[in-house]
Amino acid sequence: MKRYNILRLAVMAMLIAIGVVISPILRIEGMCPMAHLINITAAVLLGPLDSFLVALFIGVIRMAVMGIPPLALTGAVFGALLSGILYKVSKGKIWAAVIGEVIGTGVIGAIVSYPVMTFLWGKEGLTWFFYVPSFICGTLIGGTIALIVLYRLQHMGALQKMQLRIREGGKLWKKKAAKKAS
Repeated sequence: MKRYNILRLAVMAMLIAIGVVISPILRIEGMCPMAHLINITAAVLLGPLDSFLVALFIGVIRMAVMGIPPLALTGAVFGALLSGILYKVSKGKIWAAVIGEVIGTGVIGAIVSYPVMTFLWGKEGLTWFFYVPSFICGTLIGGTIALIVLYRLQHMGALQKMQLRIREGGKLWKKKAAKKAS
C-alpha cells in the first residue's frame, strides 16, 4: 500500500481545486484543454495512480457542481493514467507524459465516450469516433501548454526539487530539521 504524506495530499488537493476552477477557461464544447494541462502536471509530479485520482475527483466534482456530462470522466481518467505510466516508463521524459495524455484521452477516452454517452446518457447520432477529433485537439492544446510549463520548470531545476519534496515528503523535512538542530 502506498503511503501518502501531507505534502502529496496537499498537492493533489491543490491540483483538484485548480482543475475544477480553470476547467471552464478555454473550454469549447467537447474540449477542455486545461484539464489536460492538469493531468500531465499531476502525472509528472505525482505518478500514474495519483494523477488518475486527481482526474477522477475533478471529473466527479465538475459533474456534480457544473452539470457536466460523463465526458468529464471519460475525457480525463484514461489520459491521466497513461500519461503517468508513460512518464514513469520513459524514466522522466515530459514528452512521453504528453503522448500518454494524447493517446489516453484523445483516442481511448474518446472511444470509450461513445457507449457512455449513447447508452448511459441517451445521446443519439454518435459514432465510435465522434469525440476523437475534439478530444485530440483539446489534448494537443493542453499538452502543449503543459510541455512548455514543465520544460521551463525542468530547465530552472525547480521540477526535480518539487518531485523530490513530494516523493520524500516528511522525511526530507525531518532531515533538514535534524540538520538545523545539530
